[in-house]
Amino acid sequence: MKAKIVIVEDEEDLLELLEYNLTKEGFEVIGFLNTKTVEQMLIEEDVDILIMDRNLPGVEGSEFVQVLRKNGFTIPVIYLSAKSRESDIEEGFLRGGDDYLTKPFNMKELILRVKAILRRTSKKDEDEILIYKDITLDKSSRELNIDGKNIDITKLEFNLLCEFVINKGNVLERDYLLENVWDDAEEYQYKTVNVAINRLKEKIDPDKSKDYIQTVRGVGYKLC
Repeated sequence: MKAKIVIVEDEEDLLELLEYNLTKEGFEVIGFLNTKTVEQMLIEEDVDILIMDRNLPGVEGSEFVQVLRKNGFTIPVIYLSAKSRESDIEEGFLRGGDDYLTKPFNMKELILRVKAILRRTSKKDEDEILIYKDITLDKSSRELNIDGKNIDITKLEFNLLCEFVINKGNVLERDYLLENVWDDAEEYQYKTVNVAINRLKEKIDPDKSKDYIQTVRGVGYKLC
């Protein structure tokens, strides 16, 4: 599959140039002129690299990245910025950047840096780490982390939450969950699903402030 790259750059001509060159290299590229809908898109799409300008309308680029990190996003970030002082570069890295190129820049160098990051972020990470908002599931260690805190859940609850994150935004019927989490839709009843989901919700959202899993009456549940 093509690696997916998101670019946030408010200079339209430069954005088009970046999109053209990265697309020519075989990447799938999505461009934005500001950060307004970027976080929502990152929730909905699997993105491999974020290329971020800093001098943007509204939120400054590195501040936006800092918010993404606090919200649990681990996507690699390359800053592409005219802010070139040593203190600016240090600030960019401290706010969650993985690489930094100052303007004016060499397009070939940017492409090489993109490819280097993609080599470092192996397929293993995509397969074994699931992320949704401030939820991180490590399938290899079977650990759940929410907003920086480790949450103790059962194997069944872990598998159930994984299913919701994999299908984020989709309504999952109880029959589907019985077949894919319990592996036997005939042996168990809908009440089994309801009880397990209620227990899971109590563990991941004890004060009911985040409302991760919502009931779709008469159908099933979905992660919101």
